[in-house]
Amino acid sequence: MSLVYSTDAGRMCPTCRQPASACTCKAAAAVSTFPDGAVRVSRETKGRAGKGVTLVKGLGLAEPELTAWAKAMKATCGTGGTVKDGVVELQGDHVVLVMDKLKQQGRTVKRTGG
Repeated sequence: MSLVYSTDAGRMCPTCRQPASACTCKAAAAVSTFPDGAVRVSRETKGRAGKGVTLVKGLGLAEPELTAWAKAMKATCGTGGTVKDGVVELQGDHVVLVMDKLKQQGRTVKRTGG
């Protein structure tokens, strides 16, 4: 059983056991990208009742920056979406548009999947 709350520091992170305000494990997890440093963009329908989504993996941003980037991409694509476990999911097939925007930002981009 892990410590969740301390009267001295308040909320505690269950992974690194630091106060939530000084948590280091989420920042370390956000930096992890693919070994070649490229961002992977793909289209997937698996487990979504045939509805396609565009997945963006390996951005290497912390959670607040990743959420802000996803919000900007949702506005650019004119669609909905979410961030789950460091992966941006955009509703619909927007692979080409997302790849173009990432290239404009100076990132190395690879298309994965079919």
